[in-house]
Amino acid sequence: MAIRKLEHVGLMVRSIEASVEFYTKALGMQHIRTMLHTNGVIRLAFLRFQDTDQTVLELIEGYNDALPAEGKVHHIAFTVDDLDQDVERLRGLDIPLRDTEITILPDGSRYFFFYGPDGELLELFEPAAG
Repeated sequence: MAIRKLEHVGLMVRSIEASVEFYTKALGMQHIRTMLHTNGVIRLAFLRFQDTDQTVLELIEGYNDALPAEGKVHHIAFTVDDLDQDVERLRGLDIPLRDTEITILPDGSRYFFFYGPDGELLELFEPAAG
């Protein structure tokens, strides 16, 4: 397994537009892109700080906006180079998996979710080429 960095933190929000406006104005983040998830329901927006991809914030609209403030963080993602290989490795360990298949987003990025020891949701994320 070759994890390169903490990829992003997924934050559930009520409104992508309002949250993008907040994080760009309040924290100076740059809006990278917004897309409709492959499932056709959830919308995703990605933000970063100026001139770096080292910290990415993923905003998730349409998943569950009724959680208390301490429950808004949805998952933590880690960048990997070879998602297929890493998923196969996880399947060989005694680790609870949330996903049964790798999901491919419209931009070509791919991900797979599994659980940590306290039920925390973790994601292996392979960015789209290019």
